[in-house]
Amino acid sequence: MIIEGFELAERMKFYKVPGISITFIDQGQISEGVNEGSIEKGCEKNVKEDTLFNACSLSKFLTGMLVMKLTELGKINLDEDINKKLVSWHLPENKFTKLKAVTLRNLLSHQSGIKDPVNSFTELNPNYSAPSMIKLLEGESHYTAYPINVTYEPGSEFHYSDAGYCIIQQIIEDVLKEPFPQVMDKFIFRPLNMENSKYVISSSSICKENFSCGHSKHGDVVEGKYTIYPYSAASGLWSTSKDIAKLVQELMNALKGESITGISSTVAKELITPQGGKEWSGLSVFLDKVGNELEITSLGWGVGYQSMMVAFPYLNKGAVIMTNADLGVHQLDGIIGEIYQVWINS
Repeated sequence: MIIEGFELAERMKFYKVPGISITFIDQGQISEGVNEGSIEKGCEKNVKEDTLFNACSLSKFLTGMLVMKLTELGKINLDEDINKKLVSWHLPENKFTKLKAVTLRNLLSHQSGIKDPVNSFTELNPNYSAPSMIKLLEGESHYTAYPINVTYEPGSEFHYSDAGYCIIQQIIEDVLKEPFPQVMDKFIFRPLNMENSKYVISSSSICKENFSCGHSKHGDVVEGKYTIYPYSAASGLWSTSKDIAKLVQELMNALKGESITGISSTVAKELITPQGGKEWSGLSVFLDKVGNELEITSLGWGVGYQSMMVAFPYLNKGAVIMTNADLGVHQLDGIIGEIYQVWINS
């Protein structure tokens, strides 16, 4: 039981979810953690506090926080033409970019004018190695069949885009002259003691002792056991609910002027401010409600895994829920949604 009246083990059995990890934040403090089930169906290895789950697109929230930190340092500018910082690759100019340049603000809020090519940014194929960001953006890999281009006026529409976050990764690597994972480790992981977070782009990086296997909606282990997305900034993070809760806590602290990583309240507020006239779109997170009751969310969904981060930053309350099962329905329509409803009404 995690909340009075809610039988977690029973609901996991109902949804065929082998393993789950939950961390709550209350009054700005990491107050409770629940780790239930196994890392693999039929396996005796239990989910523990340090068991890693595929965070999938929860990765974007971390990327957003890293961008805020680099903005604070003056390394990058949210409203500058991204081609001024890109060195290894440039976003092709066309009639749309001539009207309005693409900025980091556009990329973070999925309003850059870029639409992901059909069937792109899939899981790692064991027959092909992870692509370089350059080959990926040029459409010369098995993961993107077409070059990444702007196809509508930047800032005019919302289209969820993994390509946009791959471009952010390339900007950071070009500016800092270091691999993206190293930059994240230096500015986010180490200062916040996120010891159980890492980026995985190959199966050789998987440690079977503390990585959870992915499962289908039927409760069966997915092919290959571990689904890998070789796009670090967009979807490559493996982490724990507690580690991600530490980052949520850091955002809350930054808003109060008490950041550990050195992000000011002014810059932190940018992350949770509606962008482009879209009241529900922040910088790497989604928004609901207003004022002190502002709710922010980030969702992770891939082959074999689902997760959710939700927080009320001005109420100092939050939760991170990670599972090693893909139920085939939106998070709020499955076990994550049940936990969310019980928690939010408790």
